[in-house]
Amino acid sequence: MKTVAISTEYIKLDQFLKLADCVPTGGMAKALLQDEAVKVNGELEERRGRKLYPGDTVDVEGCGAFQVAKQ
Repeated sequence: MKTVAISTEYIKLDQFLKLADCVPTGGMAKALLQDEAVKVNGELEERRGRKLYPGDTVDVEGCGAFQVAKQ
């Protein structure tokens, strides 16, 4: 599992996917979520604006598993 550090209180899921280099654009993040390829804390997630906090885990099909950490 890779760790992705954030310097803010939270990060939105679409921004996180770009930060983790899973997608290059927000539009591609939206498509990835619609394809049901993203799980947050083990649950399927389709909301781009889902707030992620340090300690949350994100599993992205074809990209890997990530944990949000405080910088």
